[in-house]
Amino acid sequence: MPALPPLIAVVGAVEPALLTAWVTHYRTLGIEEFHLAFHLPDHVTPDQRHRVQAACRELGIAPDLVSCGPWHEHTNPRLRDALRERAGAGWHLLADSDELHSYPAPLDEVIAAADESGTGTVGGLMLDRVTADGSLTGWDAEQGLDAAYPLGAFLTHRLLRGDPRKVVLAHSSVPVASGNHRAEGHRPANRPPVVVHHFKWRDGVREDVERRAEHSADGTWKTASPARLAEARRLLGHLRRHGGRIAVDSARLDFRSVSLATVPDWWAAEATRLVATWRPPTPGGQNEPGSMISSPSS
Repeated sequence: MPALPPLIAVVGAVEPALLTAWVTHYRTLGIEEFHLAFHLPDHVTPDQRHRVQAACRELGIAPDLVSCGPWHEHTNPRLRDALRERAGAGWHLLADSDELHSYPAPLDEVIAAADESGTGTVGGLMLDRVTADGSLTGWDAEQGLDAAYPLGAFLTHRLLRGDPRKVVLAHSSVPVASGNHRAEGHRPANRPPVVVHHFKWRDGVREDVERRAEHSADGTWKTASPARLAEARRLLGHLRRHGGRIAVDSARLDFRSVSLATVPDWWAAEATRLVATWRPPTPGGQNEPGSMISSPSS
């Protein structure tokens, strides 16, 4: 069996437990080679920097790159592309440090099917994971991510109006856009998309989003489009309306019990329809065809 692809990721100052769970998950899938870049903005304390980098070393991984400073929109793709160059020719697995992929088959079979399709990509779709009551809390490593964040929904899509699609595997010859959301001219052929369990909605995320909104608005963190600021403001408005929590009882958001261990029985139909019909929201638009966007009250 050919070697499985290296994992490529740009990592911020995540909690060591998350980094450990993330690396363990991908090692369980058979990944042996990790190309990581740490980007640590100015607000990250020396203790936070030390802890996450120490956790990385304890996992037996030496980061390829470490950078500091503002988190401009171009920061991630530049670092990611430098990592892809170092990783060399072949397939690359792309995953943010809060994204755990669940594949429908062993990775070598998934890649063989992608080779046959000729697209040079495998696509995924974010399934946002939250706590049972929607609170943005931390988690116990012994309890595990699944138990701490048992509910899943298309939150990025339905609330933030962000692009929920992900390129989870890409051949080295295929350029991938910022955020790993798409690869121009290389639309993934796999259906349904791979489940990308998105464990972003944890303790500290509100402060992170407030910082993103502030720095995007004042130009401290450069962005090429208004999407980053708009998505941050949508989340913050939602949290204000719901007492600092995500509204897990919202019919429009449609949270359901999910698990890393199994693909939901509704996933194939709903996820396939979403990746096929998703379009960016139009300015001021609420109900674009195929967008399934929630109302401002959600």
